[in-house]
Amino acid sequence: MSIQKFIPIAVLIVFALSLSCAFAKPSDEEVNVIFSSAESLFKAMKEKNYPAIWQSLTAKTKQSTIEAVYKSLQKDHINLEKEKIGADFADGGALAKAYWNSYLNVFDPNTVLEQSKWDMGAMKKDKAEINILYKKSAKPAVLLIYMEGNVWKVGLEETFGSRNLLSY
Repeated sequence: MSIQKFIPIAVLIVFALSLSCAFAKPSDEEVNVIFSSAESLFKAMKEKNYPAIWQSLTAKTKQSTIEAVYKSLQKDHINLEKEKIGADFADGGALAKAYWNSYLNVFDPNTVLEQSKWDMGAMKKDKAEINILYKKSAKPAVLLIYMEGNVWKVGLEETFGSRNLLSY
C-alpha cells in the first residue's frame, strides 16, 4: 500500500483526537471554581455589596454598564467622566447603589441561589457556560463566564445583552 492511502486515515485520527481534547470534561475542581465565581456574584447582589458585584463582572459588562450610566447622565445634562463612573462603581458609590438597587428591583438573586439547579454546560479554556434551571422554568438560563486575568468573571452583558431597559 502506498502512503497516500494512509494520509486520509491519519488526518481523521488527528481530527478526532483534537475534538476529544476540545470537548474534554472539566474536572470537579474546575467546575467548583467556576460555580463559586458565579455564586459570589449572586451572593454579593443579595448582600448589596456593590464593590464585590463590580469585581465579579467581566470587562465587557463593566464597560457596557459605564456606557449606559454615562448616556443616562448625559440625558439629564450631567457631565461626568466615564472614568469617574467606573471608580464610583468600583467603590460602591452613589451611582453604583442607584444602578444595582434598580437592577435588584427586577432581579432577585435568591431565585438563582436558592430556587435553581446549576449544571455545567460547555467549557473552553477561557469561557464556560452554567445552565441555571429555575424550579418553575421549562428551560435553563445559560450564564456565560469568562476567564480574565486568571479569574472567572460573570458576563452579564454577554449573557443577557442590553440592560438599558432598567430605570435608575
